[in-house]
Amino acid sequence: MKLPVIKHLARENEAQKLEHTIEVLESYTEHRSVKDEEMDVIGELISNLCGAVEVKHSIDGGTPEKDACNNFMQKVVGSIDR
Repeated sequence: MKLPVIKHLARENEAQKLEHTIEVLESYTEHRSVKDEEMDVIGELISNLCGAVEVKHSIDGGTPEKDACNNFMQKVVGSIDR
């Protein structure tokens, strides 16, 4: 996950647009001809998009962007530590 990418995506796109992009990428991965290397890249893209959706929802709920990003990253780090 790349926080600068997540911030950019959250700033520049509506949540619904990000969610549709995630759906398309997930559908793409279901095809049998997708290679492992492609799956890795798509997985990274989906992770960043999901992060952007969460940050965007938080910002739309009234949380300042900096706090929304920090809260998201704390959640990610917290889930890794478990």
